[in-house]
Amino acid sequence: MCIETCFVKRRLYQVEYAMEAIGHAGTCLGILAKDGVILAAEKRNTNKLLDEVSYSEKIYKLYDDMACSVAGITSDANVLTNELRLIAQRYMLQYQEPIPCEQLVSQLCDIKQLYTQLGGKRPFGVSLLYMGWDKHYGFQLYQSDPSGNYGGWKATCIGNNSGAAVSMLKQEYKEQDVDLRAGLELAIKVLSKTLDTNKLTPEKKKHGAPPWSSGSMLDHRSLPPCSNRDTGISEVEIATLTRENGKTKIQIVPDGELEGLIKKYEEEEAKVEAEKKKEKSSS
Repeated sequence: MCIETCFVKRRLYQVEYAMEAIGHAGTCLGILAKDGVILAAEKRNTNKLLDEVSYSEKIYKLYDDMACSVAGITSDANVLTNELRLIAQRYMLQYQEPIPCEQLVSQLCDIKQLYTQLGGKRPFGVSLLYMGWDKHYGFQLYQSDPSGNYGGWKATCIGNNSGAAVSMLKQEYKEQDVDLRAGLELAIKVLSKTLDTNKLTPEKKKHGAPPWSSGSMLDHRSLPPCSNRDTGISEVEIATLTRENGKTKIQIVPDGELEGLIKKYEEEEAKVEAEKKKEKSSS
């Protein structure tokens, strides 16, 4: 990249290309509630011939008090999530306490920013949503992008159709009224309205519960995606972070509960449509 181009036009084209790639990635949604944090991710399988055992993660556990969701180039996401885990464990080893959420995000963003200016390097083509808890600020939600910028959010979205999702969140999110249950319902509503799909379904879990959903740090892997995009159906995975008995609990929302939320939303939408048709016919 020509240095003259960067300074005269004040643009980093490689960062813009990275942001463009993220705009075509699967949607990830984050919502901060009074009693927890929610991450929702669209699970994509770009090729129906792809073996479901060979999969791309969307939600990663970083340590006991924090998890993240990614949108963008999966290989870059693997590098960054591994680095996040190393930073968290180094801090734990040195200070014998969990790293504060913002400090972890900030240290990774320093690395991401460095890769925008070093010769022979390119920016990481991935954005991340982080959900976490610490003793300083309680429940927190952060977003970082390829340039190294980051910020705290009450609700936000990255990936495909993120602009439409953020616009909807601005209208629907009411900070005082959003508990975990209301946040889950809002996540389903926003994803249903903004994804390029006719129907939402829970991700089909063929290999049992995620090893990390019960709090284990031995295996950070999620579950293989099983996509139905060819049939107009999009599968989603939702994780929640809460506090119980003085400990942070990160878990995947069970299929049964997720199906109930989707069914409730569809029934409410059907009722609204029926009322609209009734009003038109009466007028």
